[in-house]
Parts: sequence; C-alpha cells; structure tokens
Amino acid sequence: MVPIIENMSSVSNYQDQTHLLVAVDCIIFGFDKEELKILLIKRNFEPEMGKWSLMGGFLQPNETSENAANRVLETLTGLHDVYLDQVHAYTDPKRDPVERTISITYYALINSEDHNEELTKQHSAQWFSLNEAPELIFDHGQMVQHAINRLRYKTSVQPIGFELLPEKFTMRQLQRLYETILNEEIDKRNFAKKINQLDVLIKLEEKDMSSSKKGSFLFTFDKDKYEANTKNGISFKL
Repeated sequence: MVPIIENMSSVSNYQDQTHLLVAVDCIIFGFDKEELKILLIKRNFEPEMGKWSLMGGFLQPNETSENAANRVLETLTGLHDVYLDQVHAYTDPKRDPVERTISITYYALINSEDHNEELTKQHSAQWFSLNEAPELIFDHGQMVQHAINRLRYKTSVQPIGFELLPEKFTMRQLQRLYETILNEEIDKRNFAKKINQLDVLIKLEEKDMSSSKKGSFLFTFDKDKYEANTKNGISFKL
C-alpha cells in the first residue's frame, strides 16, 4: 500500500514564505559582593558602531535558541553550564534597521570572579552597575528591564540568586545581593530570620576576616536540602 501524504502542497509553500533572521541576545548579570552588574560590549560594526550593546548572535540551523545563548556566553565569558532563563521574544518589524530580525532574549547569572577577563577584553566588553549603565542600541534597554523584572520575581521564589555568589559567602554578602537585585534595603534581622527558616544554608567553621577583626562566618548553599524541601512541599519564598 502506498502511504498517503497529506498536504503535499504545504511543503512547497514553505519556499514561498519570507525567511527571517532569528537572533539571541544575552543579558549577563554578575555580582561583585556589593552591586549587581551587567556585562555590555562596545559595538564594532554599523549600524550604531561604537555604542553599547548586549552580547548576541544569530541562531544557526543546527541550534536551539538555548544552544545559541550558551555559545554566545562561552564566547564572551569562557564559562560553561551557566544559569540561563528565557525572557521574551522581540518581534517588532522595525526593531533592527538593517533587516527584519526576531530576537529571543535570555538572562544569565554568573559569578563575575570566574569569567575569562581576556575574552571580555577581546570583545571590548565592560561591567557596569545597573544604575550607571549607558544607553543601549535598538530595544536592548527594554530587554534589560524585562530581564530585571523577571530576575526580581524568580529570586523571590527560587534560590537562583546563589548562582551569583562564590561557593562560600557571608550572610552580609547574601543580604547585599538581594538588596541590589530588589533595589531596596532589607532589615538585617528579618532577612537572617527568613533565611534560617528556609533551612537551605550550611554554616561553616571558616570565617571571612576581611570585613572586621572578629570576622564573619561563611556559608554554603545546600542544594540537596533545598530539593528535598521542594519534594516535601516546602517552597522557597523571601
């Protein structure tokens, strides 16, 4: 029996459709123990040459958008297995003056101490605090704001903020991280109480002696305990 192939005409119809470019743009966040920062590159081609931009690239035929985002991040930072979260797809026909381009955005959370500084220099990249970031090309400023809004929500319900910290950190560094993400001051006692109630930290015997003579105890994030709590219906909520 000869198999019946329905809608054979639709195959040829694809060739009659307009082909569009698809790009990924990455909003790369880092934390320097005091401020949430964003990694930007100075554009070295027209249009808008010499202006600040997000790091991005075009989707290749054999890639998913997440594959492409990982490739862009590795090219700029040298890091693998970076935390990524898809934010939005930007489809305004006039968003790119050169050619119709759809952009899918991701934000990435990295420990800024771990990235390859030589690679960032090669791409004329620079870290900026969010409050001092320059104006960006096209709709990249809108992309950043959408990413910040999503990051603020996700950090309040999931422990993704720990992706921005070194493996060992002080309670002050953790509090400062959440303050800079949320852009608001947090009461020290209330914050410590909430964190302790979540029961996802391991207190170490080691101390960070850089802040005072007495020093501050170091902590690590207990991922196994967090996952066990999640299975038991205990949610992470600050």
